[in-house]
Amino acid sequence: MNEPSKGSAKTIKLAERRVFSQSFKPLYQEGMGLVEQAAEYLDGKGRLEAKKLSRTAATLYAAESMRLTTRLMQVASWLLLQRAANSGEMTRDQVASEKSKVRLDTASAHDEALGWNELPKDFVHLVTRSLRLQSLVRRMDEEIYGVVVSDLHAPSRRANPVSDQISLLNTAFARG
Repeated sequence: MNEPSKGSAKTIKLAERRVFSQSFKPLYQEGMGLVEQAAEYLDGKGRLEAKKLSRTAATLYAAESMRLTTRLMQVASWLLLQRAANSGEMTRDQVASEKSKVRLDTASAHDEALGWNELPKDFVHLVTRSLRLQSLVRRMDEEIYGVVVSDLHAPSRRANPVSDQISLLNTAFARG
C-alpha cells in the first residue's frame, strides 16, 4: 500500500480559489454596491426617517449607522486589497501585511437594543445585509490567511455599545 507523501498532499482552499479568480467579481460588486446603497440611504431617505424617531431610537440609529459605515468601510478595504492581489497590483504577502489593519468584527446592537423595533425597515435591512457580508468576508479571510494570533489570545468580551460608540467618536474626532 502506497502512502501519499506529505509534500504531494495539498489542501484546496475554496475561499482562496474564489478570491483569486473571476468569481471574485460578483462578491466585489455586491460589497461595493452595498457601500453605495448605504451611503445613498444615510444621506437621503435615512436622514429624513431618522428625524421621525423617538429620542431612544434616534440615539440607537446614530450609533448603529456609525457601526454600519465602519463595517462597510472595513469590508470594502478587504475587498479592494483582494482585488489588488487578483489583478497583480500587489503580491499576496503585501495584501496579507496590509489586511492586518482591516477589522472584520464590527458588531451590531441587534434587536435586543431598546428602540430597535422603531428603526426604519430599510435601515435594518442594510444592517442585516452588511452583517451577512462581513461574516462571509471574515470566513473567507480566515480560510485564506488563517486565524490571527492576537485573535486567539484576546480575552472574549461582551459587546458594549456605549464603549464601542465612545471609541468610534474618539477616533472620528481625534486631531492628528
